[in-house]
Amino acid sequence: MSVWGAAVGVALGLGLVLVARAVAGRRPALEVRVLPYVRDLPQVGDRALAGAKVPGPFRAVFGPVLGAAAGSVERVLGGSASIRRRLDRAGLDLTLREFRVEQVLWGLVGFAAAAALTLVVALRSPGRTVPLLVLCVIAFAFGVLLRENRLTSQAVERERRIMAQFPTVAELLALAVGAGEGPVAALDRVAARCRGEMGDEIARVLADIRTGTPVAAALDGWAARSGLPAVARFAEAMAVAVDRGTPLAAVLHAQAADAREAGRRALIETGARREVLMMVPVVFLVLPVTILFAFWPGVVGLRLVTP
Repeated sequence: MSVWGAAVGVALGLGLVLVARAVAGRRPALEVRVLPYVRDLPQVGDRALAGAKVPGPFRAVFGPVLGAAAGSVERVLGGSASIRRRLDRAGLDLTLREFRVEQVLWGLVGFAAAAALTLVVALRSPGRTVPLLVLCVIAFAFGVLLRENRLTSQAVERERRIMAQFPTVAELLALAVGAGEGPVAALDRVAARCRGEMGDEIARVLADIRTGTPVAAALDGWAARSGLPAVARFAEAMAVAVDRGTPLAAVLHAQAADAREAGRRALIETGARREVLMMVPVVFLVLPVTILFAFWPGVVGLRLVTP
C-alpha cells in the first residue's frame, strides 16, 4: 500500500505542477491572439485558417514541458543539420522543434511501458526497483532513438518511390520541352499530370519559381535538397541549361536515358541481392531434408543388420 500511495502522490504532485505552470504566466501563441481579428478578412482563405495550428488543451498544458524536454534532447543529441536534411528527404512538413517533440513523445511511450513493468515487479520484489528505474531511462532513450531511425526509414522509402517514378517523369519533361514548351510550362504540365513524390517535388519547384525565385536557383535548390545523385544531376543539368541557354531538349533526353540506365543497374543489383537471399532456404532447409532422405534408409538398414 505504501508503494501505491507514493505513486498516487507523485502523480498528483506532477499534475498540480503542470497545471500551475500552464495557468501562471503562459501567454497564448501569437496566431491564437491574432486569428479572431483576421478571420473575416477577404484575403484570408479558409484553407489558410484551417492550416493554422491552434493549440489544444493537451498542447496548452504540456506544451511548455515538452518544449523544454525537446530542447534538452537537441542539446544532448545535436545533429540538427542532419535532421533537417532527412526531414526534407522524407517530405515531412515538420520543423526541427516539432520533430524533437515527437522524439520526446516516443521516449515517453517507452518510459511508460517500462514504468508499468517496473510497478508490477516492484510490488512483488521491492529490491529490484533501482535496476528497473535504470531500465525506464534506457527505454526512454530507446524511444527517442527509435523515432530518429524511423525518420531515416521514411526518407529511404520516399527516395525509393522517387527513383521508381523518376525515369517516366524525365521522359515526360523531355517530350514537353521537345514539343516547344518552355521549362516552366513543361514543369507545370508534368506536375499537373503526375501523382506521387516526383509530382510533389516538381510542384515545390514551381512554388519557388512563382514566389519570385529564378528558375535556375529553384532547380539548384531542388538538387541541393535531393538525396539522390540521379535526381540531383538531372536538376543541375536543367539549371545549367536554363542559365547558359543550352538546348534543353537534348539535355533532358540525355538525362532521361541516364535515368533509365540507372534504373536498370539498380534492378540488376537488387536481383543479385535477392539471388543470394534465395540461397538461404535452399542451404538451410532443402539441402538438409535432401540429405536426410538420402541417408536415412541406409541408417535404418545398418541398424537392422547390426547384431
